[in-house]
Amino acid sequence: MEKTIDILMATYNGEKYLEEQIESILNQTYKNIRLIISDDESKDGTRKILEEYEKKDNRIKVFYQEKNLGYVKNFEFLLKQVENDIFMLSDQDDVWLPEKVEKSYKILQEQNADLAFGDLEVVDENLKTLYPSFNDFMKLSRKIKKYINSYKVNYLYCCVTGCTVILRKKWISKIIPIPEDSKHLIHDHWIGIIIGVNNGKMAYIPGKYIKYRQHGDNQVGTEKISHKFKKLEQVRELFINVKLGVFGTYVKNEDRFPDEIRKLNREAYEYFKMLEKKKNFNFKKWGVFHELYKTETFMYYIENFLIMNMPFLARGLFNIRYACLKMIGKR
Repeated sequence: MEKTIDILMATYNGEKYLEEQIESILNQTYKNIRLIISDDESKDGTRKILEEYEKKDNRIKVFYQEKNLGYVKNFEFLLKQVENDIFMLSDQDDVWLPEKVEKSYKILQEQNADLAFGDLEVVDENLKTLYPSFNDFMKLSRKIKKYINSYKVNYLYCCVTGCTVILRKKWISKIIPIPEDSKHLIHDHWIGIIIGVNNGKMAYIPGKYIKYRQHGDNQVGTEKISHKFKKLEQVRELFINVKLGVFGTYVKNEDRFPDEIRKLNREAYEYFKMLEKKKNFNFKKWGVFHELYKTETFMYYIENFLIMNMPFLARGLFNIRYACLKMIGKR
């Protein structure tokens, strides 16, 4: 008999797309699933939809929160409900291709991995393709391929997209509690880094088995915020704040990291704190920058080095680039 796989879904005011997503999960080629849903006190018709589905399919278990927990605590609540050895994560507004569970579980088992994750197709609210590959669009594919067996794949920024993940229950005790220190480090980033730094094995799922819907109300999406900025100072401030959020969270939760990584976490946090005070040039701690960014492409390395350490030089290049992109309608 097939193993039962738990699928976790946190819902909140999701009535518009929820039925389509639930149907796509219930109609998987892998039938032995348990869909566990926690509704975070939705104000729309979400609860009514969930009550109807719970009545008609005994594979569904729904919890209705009496007060709003917020996404992180609602997600933690779901993790505590996992009963089976293998579980997956689901958003409330996507569509899963029929073979997603089957293909994901096969990779996890064949590679004896602790966590497997993959790519997805980015679509609009009507499921029309926007980007065939999320990982290519976000320029994650090279790094995933090169560092899949290292914590570095999810250290500087997140390459593990939560709704593509399948993993083993034994890791839950290490994952929770999930930090709420920064909006720049969310649950999938945390899951990936915790498994990585604790020598868990990660595997990559070839193929794209999710239609990742972008509709304007997503908690997380494909929007590149820095593309809206007209000044380098805005981009630099965002970049620094994101890294302070990431490394600040690592430092505050350093007991969850091995000793050798704790040192780099602290050095990185201090480096970005220092950069907050630098307006034109920085000549200190370039070695920390190199240690953090040496896994990136040459162009990404240079661009970030100039933005972080040489904003005086980067400013002119940014203005020229912005003007050119504006001329061709991309800004």
